[in-house]
Amino acid sequence: MNVIDLVAGARPNFMKLAPVVRALRANSRALAERKLSWRIVHTGQHYDRGMNDVFFSELGIPEPDVNLNVGSGSHGAQTARILERYESHLLEGRSVATVVFGDVNSTVACALAAVKLGIPVVHVEAGLRSFDRSMPEEINRIVTDALSSVLLVSEPSGVENLKREGVDRKKIQLVGNVMMDTLAHELPRARGSDILSRLDIKPGEAYALVTLHRPANVDDPAVLKPLLECLADFSKRLPMIFPMHPRTRKAMDNHGLQRLFEACPRFRCISPLPYRENLCLMNGAKVVLTDSGGMQEETTFLKVPCLTLRNNTERPITVEMGTSRLVGNDPEKVCLGLEDVIRDRWSEGKDIPLWDGRTGDRIVEILLSGAI
Repeated sequence: MNVIDLVAGARPNFMKLAPVVRALRANSRALAERKLSWRIVHTGQHYDRGMNDVFFSELGIPEPDVNLNVGSGSHGAQTARILERYESHLLEGRSVATVVFGDVNSTVACALAAVKLGIPVVHVEAGLRSFDRSMPEEINRIVTDALSSVLLVSEPSGVENLKREGVDRKKIQLVGNVMMDTLAHELPRARGSDILSRLDIKPGEAYALVTLHRPANVDDPAVLKPLLECLADFSKRLPMIFPMHPRTRKAMDNHGLQRLFEACPRFRCISPLPYRENLCLMNGAKVVLTDSGGMQEETTFLKVPCLTLRNNTERPITVEMGTSRLVGNDPEKVCLGLEDVIRDRWSEGKDIPLWDGRTGDRIVEILLSGAI
């Protein structure tokens, strides 16, 4: 039987993988008629249990059929290991398509390994562009799209970007945002989480949720320190919850920045959270401050104000129709944005077409249509 590989390597991939797995399970008879099966390939790019395994169990994703166990490393070293190990897996035969998600190193490395062996690549979340090539993710997006046979797009800007780059229109499908499938599926259970009480947040109490992980924000103490000082000071007016990415925690430890919060009991630094707990916090927040692309989309879906701590975004629909505002890492702009939120000077945002919880079904319909 021929096999479709679903490749995941980092936390965002898992949330995008889950709806496709559900849709594949629902179409098991159609798959059997076409002599197709599927398997999950976990590259091991995120190797911290808090960053991956818990997402498989929480989101109902089965244990990976293959684990490449690549672990950490520089971009070049990690990408090379993924490429080498996934190629070895493909050489064992049976794979007839590789489905990759998002823009992480696993995405581009597995796409490259597959296409060199003549195996078609399906890119979920294709076409997004920040137009900032200093971001590793932007390079991954551009290269993966150039290698892909089927490009599945989450918002109209992605279609226009790909057309402008000369991609054959027949390869492009606007399917919607698969991560919103996961959000809609998990939100009822997330609302039942006890994370708010565990953090001593009273019912109806206003708070901000903060996440930071991008190198441009966390690697340089000259950038990170004033940003954290701004947030610590504002926490006197609005409590803040800060689940710390391992990269951010390491940077703060290296530069002695944990002490900034010693006199700020309303700024809570905590460990990374499972998906449902993070979703519960996001859904109840007065505002989210983040440099995460996925959280820009999630806050738009939830109609929660989002201060995006970047100067650009590959997801412009979250600014044009959603609840996101680009403020960069300038403390003054961040504080102005927070003022607007607490004074209720914020647009509610609109519903985004095709962000309807059925993107996974549309993806599987395309996989079964003969597109690969």
